[in-house]
Amino acid sequence: MSKQGYHEELKKNNILRLRELIDSLPPFCRDFFRGVEDTMEPRTRIAYAYDLGIFFDFLQQKNPLCCGLPVREISLSILEKLTREDILEYSEFLSYYQKDGMEFTNDERGKRRKLASLRTFLNYYYQHGQLPENVATRVPLPKLHEKEIVRMDPDEVAILLDQVEAGSKMTKSQLKFHEKTKVRDLAMLSLLLGTGIRVSECVGLDLNDVDMNNLAVKVQRKGGYEDVVYFGEEVEQALLSYLEERKHIIPEKGHEEAFFLSLQNRRMAVRSVENMVKKYTSLVTTTKKITPHKLRSTYGTNLYQETGDIYLVADVLGHKDVNTTRKHYAAMKDYNKRKAAKSVRLREP
Repeated sequence: MSKQGYHEELKKNNILRLRELIDSLPPFCRDFFRGVEDTMEPRTRIAYAYDLGIFFDFLQQKNPLCCGLPVREISLSILEKLTREDILEYSEFLSYYQKDGMEFTNDERGKRRKLASLRTFLNYYYQHGQLPENVATRVPLPKLHEKEIVRMDPDEVAILLDQVEAGSKMTKSQLKFHEKTKVRDLAMLSLLLGTGIRVSECVGLDLNDVDMNNLAVKVQRKGGYEDVVYFGEEVEQALLSYLEERKHIIPEKGHEEAFFLSLQNRRMAVRSVENMVKKYTSLVTTTKKITPHKLRSTYGTNLYQETGDIYLVADVLGHKDVNTTRKHYAAMKDYNKRKAAKSVRLREP
């Protein structure tokens, strides 16, 4: 399966998942999803559908306006009667609720996202004259406290890559697989740590996307546009070693163009990479929960520390809005201030 085919398959699966979620919502919700189709990616619409599902579950279970009505029978006229107190109760509900026998909680970020989704949803009908007001705007969104960036320190990165090569802390059962995958795993981790690309961009790579002459990879970013990201000599060596091994692998039909292959000789899945990262990083640190996205944060932090250029970091990470980057790396401002203080000398030594 080529990269184009891979991304088309993902898009198709997202559309099918979105349809499934919309079918569980009140019928009038279809108007909203049609209205935002041209401005939101399928994954974003899936997130909205999921959040709205929680809101309608709340109405069905807790709100007297619905009187236990099935979710599909909740009408737009019921939403007209919602008050500020109803939205406040929903915010409290989000702190802890149960669904399909499972327990869920939301911190300030989770609550903020779900309340923001509800605002956007109600605003659509308000703007189209179908609701008298957007009652959700009468409840302020939770204030977010600055969150420390979870990332790997330079010594942890070095130990991690050493561990991938040696496997000295692994169990016997892990070592059996390790011998078969260590070259690929080192190449993949080196690429993630050395470029900051997303795990979805990594598994979507085809053989012709990796340009060893110019030390660059061509990735498909969020939104579907293509971008070129460059890497250094350490990543080059890891990729060359894997390419040599890759020559002797016969891929499954439909996966001939995939750069990274699983033990089943198929394109690697995002979940497989997540499990691989968890396996190796748990051998290095027990105090940090490291995911592929945290490897991306590690790269972004290192690049910001070295350059102090937030626009460069945004460009390399593929952020369309520099404010997204600034939000994630705001905690690094203090580091740069200290660095600036050490850069200025009042007297020559």
